[in-house]
Amino acid sequence: MNTRNRKTSSLLLAAGLTVMAALSGCSGGKSAGDVAAGNNGAASGGSTEEQVTITHYTIDSEDRTFIEKLIPDFEKEHPNIRVKVEKAPYEQFDSKLQTLIAGGKSPDVTSHYGYGGFAEYYNKGMLLDLTDLIKEVGFKPEDYHIPDNLMKIYTVKDRTYGIPVNMYVTLMLYNKDMFDAAKLSYPPSDYEDKSWTFDKMVEKAKQMTVVSDDIAKTQYGVDFTWSERDMRPLYFGAEPYSEDTWTNGGVPSETHFDSPKVIAAYQKLFDLIFKDKVSPTSEWSKSVAGQNGDPFVAGKIGMSIGGSWNLAGANDFPFKIGVAAVPWGGNEKVRSTLFVDPLLILKGSKHPKEAFEWIKYLMTTEVQEKSIELSGGNPPVNTEAAEEYYKHFDGIDPADVKKVYEGAVKYGFESYNHLITNYSQINDMFINEMQPVETGHQTLEEVMPVIQKKVTEIIKR
Repeated sequence: MNTRNRKTSSLLLAAGLTVMAALSGCSGGKSAGDVAAGNNGAASGGSTEEQVTITHYTIDSEDRTFIEKLIPDFEKEHPNIRVKVEKAPYEQFDSKLQTLIAGGKSPDVTSHYGYGGFAEYYNKGMLLDLTDLIKEVGFKPEDYHIPDNLMKIYTVKDRTYGIPVNMYVTLMLYNKDMFDAAKLSYPPSDYEDKSWTFDKMVEKAKQMTVVSDDIAKTQYGVDFTWSERDMRPLYFGAEPYSEDTWTNGGVPSETHFDSPKVIAAYQKLFDLIFKDKVSPTSEWSKSVAGQNGDPFVAGKIGMSIGGSWNLAGANDFPFKIGVAAVPWGGNEKVRSTLFVDPLLILKGSKHPKEAFEWIKYLMTTEVQEKSIELSGGNPPVNTEAAEEYYKHFDGIDPADVKKVYEGAVKYGFESYNHLITNYSQINDMFINEMQPVETGHQTLEEVMPVIQKKVTEIIKR
C-alpha cells in the first residue's frame, strides 16, 4: 500500500522519520536541502487582538482528528485565535485540498497526508516560506526538542517550509512465539551489531518457514516491506535517483532504474519469495488477509519489516512481540526509511502568524506527550516527549524501542514519496508495472526498462 496510507489503513490497526549531507548530523540520513537557523526564544499568544479563525486540514481518521481535543486548551491560551478542523477521507485528501485552494478557501495548516508529498506541494507553489516568520517570532527548534537534522528535511535552498511534528521509521517486528518454537535467538535491537545482516535474517527465516497445501499450516519467516517500491534499492546501496534530487526541490536530473546495480538490488528482494521461498507471495498474503486479517497479526509471519506505525496495534496482538533493528543490507549509511510528517502553512493562509502559534503549541513537550495517547501511538518528533512513546507498548522493553528508534534515525533517509515531485503518479506507475514481477509472470530485466522510461516521462511533466 502507499506509504501515506499508513495512518488510515495500517494493517495492524485493522487488528485492534537530506540529503547526503543534510542528515549527516544523524550519520546517514538526508533531506531536501540545507537548514535555515531560527533565533531567540518562543513567542506566545496571537499576533493581533482581533479574533481570527484558522483551519487545520487533516485526514478523517482518529489518529489525526484527535487534535480536536487539543483545541479548547489552545484557545484558552490564545483567546484571539479559533481553530477549525477540516477533514477528508485519505483517498480524497489531495483532490479536496486542490479544490479548497482553487476556490479561495485554502486551509492554513496541513501536512502531506495524502498521496502527494512535500516535493509535490513545493513544486506546485502551495507552501508558505516560513523562514522569515520563524525569525520574526523567534522560533528555536531546540526549545521544542526538535533535532536539527529533522528540521533540515523540509528546507530547500536555505528556506524552511515545514516544522516536523511526527516521525515514523522502518523497523522490524518479530513474533517471539515463532522464534521460541524454532528455538532461535531473538534478533538484536542494536543497530551497531554488525552480525545482524540480511543473510542472517534469511537463515532465521528459513527455519521458521513452513509451506503446506493447507493454508492454515503455512507460515513464512519474513515479510520485507522496506519503504515504497522505487526506494527499496537504496537499502542495498543502489541509488535509483541522482543526488541533485535532494537539493533542487525533488526533481532528479537522472534516474537509474534500468541499471544493473538497481536491478540486482530488486532481485535480492524477489529472491526472498521465488528462490529462498521464505516470504509470502502477494496472492498468499491477500488470501490470508481475507480470512484472518494481516498475516503477521494472524501469527503467520516470523519477522515483519515495515513502518513503525505497525506498532500501533501491538498491545492487542495474540502473541508475544519483539522489536528489532533492520539488518545490514549493504548500505553503510542507510538502513531505515524515515517518514517525518511536517506541519505546513499553505501560501493561501490569511493568518500565518496565528497558524504558526498553533504549530508551536502542537510541538510543546506537554502536548506531544498527550498526543501519543490521544492518537493511539503517534511517535513525536520532540525527543523529550519520545521518552513516553517508548513506554507505550505492553510487553516490549522501552529500552529496545528507544534503541531501535534512535538507530533507525541514525541510519535513516527520508522517504522518497516526500521528496520527489509528481510522486503520486510515480507510485501508481510502480504498482502497475511491478505487478507482473510480483506474481512471477515477468522478469526484472523485462520490466525495469519500461519503468525507467515512464519515470523519466512523469518527472518531465
